[in-house]
Amino acid sequence: MKKRIYLDNHSTTPVDPRVLDAMLPFFSESFGNAASSGHLFGWEAADAVEVARKQTASLMGAKPEEIVFTSGATESDNLALKGIAEALRAKGNHIITTTIEHRAVLDSCRILEQQGFEVDYLPVDERGLVNPDDVRKRIRKETVLISIMHSNNEIGVVQDLAEIGKMSREHAVIFHTDAAQSAGKIHFDVESLGVDLASFSAHKMYGPKGIGALYVRSANPRIELTPIMSGGGQERGLRSGTLNVPAIVGFGAACAIALEQEAEEGDRILKLRERLRTGLSDELEGVFANGDLEQRLPGNLNLSFSDIRASELMSAINDEIAVSSGSACSSESGRSSHVLRAIGLPDDLADSSIRFGVGRFNQASDIEYAIERFTEVIGQLRGRPKHSHADLH
Repeated sequence: MKKRIYLDNHSTTPVDPRVLDAMLPFFSESFGNAASSGHLFGWEAADAVEVARKQTASLMGAKPEEIVFTSGATESDNLALKGIAEALRAKGNHIITTTIEHRAVLDSCRILEQQGFEVDYLPVDERGLVNPDDVRKRIRKETVLISIMHSNNEIGVVQDLAEIGKMSREHAVIFHTDAAQSAGKIHFDVESLGVDLASFSAHKMYGPKGIGALYVRSANPRIELTPIMSGGGQERGLRSGTLNVPAIVGFGAACAIALEQEAEEGDRILKLRERLRTGLSDELEGVFANGDLEQRLPGNLNLSFSDIRASELMSAINDEIAVSSGSACSSESGRSSHVLRAIGLPDDLADSSIRFGVGRFNQASDIEYAIERFTEVIGQLRGRPKHSHADLH
């Protein structure tokens, strides 16, 4: 029987058993509506939500009242961009972002452009990093929002947000970041980075799917958003709808676990990632790492393998090892990765790229098996025996 190994932890993560244990009572025992303030069942649910709000805030150095629960980072991105654009329409119509953002940000910007907003899409260098000076040069009096992701979902590159946060303060421009891939994997603190809005998803950090949050700064400056959804006025009127209490509890538990073991876990995962990188580069020729290897998420490895197509490689191995040829959110589109195009990767290498996501539940044996099987399958696809001692660029 073939082994089954999951190395796609940037797409989604398995729910940690400790998270599941925290969630279970809220499906059948404490099942109340958190907005039902007239009886015990509602009180229990509301109390559980506030505990989770504190846990979530603690992970990112925020105040509990600054956490707005959403269905995930995609909704949070939409609320941040469209909510700010509408709230500040009278002040200005200019937004700054980058070419490597998640589609939730890029597509929201396209819609805002149709509504009369001007958007600057900043380039990145070959490592995937944006130059803060480029941001500074694009700020003008009509600029109302800067939106730059903290860590990229495809190549794992971590941006220097602190410097951008400082200049956003200097120019009184609101600063949003998509931190879905960062939370729980690397240290993320809203104060030290100077962000005003930040988007998160629980399922990227061993919590359940369908729940996320938007951090909304409450002071210095206080951020005012126009809601994009109407209804019962939950979440301070910013996100109406009956709260998903079991998922919120799971999100909080996932944040509490991450806060406790983030540094130690990051070190362990980084060692596994580096073993995977060096193992494949030692065994195969024509292996290229995409994105900066220093300013990077510990579990992310995006490699291009010359003379093969990623789709063929994945078809040959996907019943054993789960990896990705791009972001999960856009893998059905059939388009080559906009992120790899943005860092200047030639089409042949972009089409041969594989994203590996090493996570909490991966072991050294998983990595050794992946090295062995990828070396074997790539050798077969290239139609020649494996080579050794290639340089990884």
